[in-house]
Amino acid sequence: MLNTDDFLERLYHHTVSRPASNMYDTKWQEHTKTKFEHLIGRFPYPEDHSLNPKIVEKTEKDEYWRLKVEITTIDNLRCPTYVLIPKKKKTATLPAVLALHGHGYGNKEIVGLNHDGTEIEGAPGIHNNCAIDLVLKGMVVVAPELFGFGDRKLARDAKSDDPSQNSCFSIASQLLLMGKTIAGLRVFECRRVIDYIQTMDTVDHEKIGCIGFSGGGLVAAFTSIVDERIKATVLTGYTNTFKGSIMDRNHCLDNYIPGILQLGEMPELLGAITPRPLFIESGIHDTVFPIAHAKEALETITDIYRSYNAENQIAHHFFNGKHEICGDKSYNWLYHNLMSCE
Repeated sequence: MLNTDDFLERLYHHTVSRPASNMYDTKWQEHTKTKFEHLIGRFPYPEDHSLNPKIVEKTEKDEYWRLKVEITTIDNLRCPTYVLIPKKKKTATLPAVLALHGHGYGNKEIVGLNHDGTEIEGAPGIHNNCAIDLVLKGMVVVAPELFGFGDRKLARDAKSDDPSQNSCFSIASQLLLMGKTIAGLRVFECRRVIDYIQTMDTVDHEKIGCIGFSGGGLVAAFTSIVDERIKATVLTGYTNTFKGSIMDRNHCLDNYIPGILQLGEMPELLGAITPRPLFIESGIHDTVFPIAHAKEALETITDIYRSYNAENQIAHHFFNGKHEICGDKSYNWLYHNLMSCE
């Protein structure tokens, strides 16, 4: 079609920034983080940093407590957040995990609930009751509802009979006109949730990790890049290249950051997490974030970690599955890495 494909291919290679392997140093990392924060759009902290937490629901399970908490993130935004706390403590204070859901009906899905708040029975779906498995391993799990999903949709989208209907496109497009991104807002809110985690007496504030799936993997990755309070990160169903995933098909608008390729491809950005521990989990039959490009990304990220003499801090599991959370290796990896933090 009049060289349309060829033009975009050439423009991509002209635009994307890929430093030489010997350029991955502290100066590169600091520049990447600073520029990255600018690209996703900054949001100002409330002057008094007040969270105004309120417990709105408390449910006792056999081995853990499930709390539903609301906190103020910015302006009048309240973020509904599930907190899962083990009943039995292995230590005086416990590691905590920020658990971020992907596209679907919101944070209920990751904590084992249907969209109407009833308990999931039978097959748990692609989120695989992730938060429950993590709390049973002895970690406090904090699962906020990402902006635009579940109870945080626009009023017109909340009228839909489809609980998985989201407001990503409408919110993202409006924020782009204001020089912001929905990714940037979600990252900001996650940093506020970390503020909340650090107020919890049951948590060791030096042992905070993060896990994110799919679109939640994006938020987990981006938050980990800019917030070093996250000591270990698991990305499941997300790690790839922009070229091989969101540029290869029609994805949700929440994946697109203006000018991001001028800073680097996805693996270069994820490499900025070094030397903190990073686990990459991908299904070999994942058609959303294809495995071939996940492997390509892993090679680049490993090279960056190697340049920091931190190659032993990156691990991966390419499991026999589709676009879903596995956890067979990543959950234990996350627990042990957080427990080893000093």
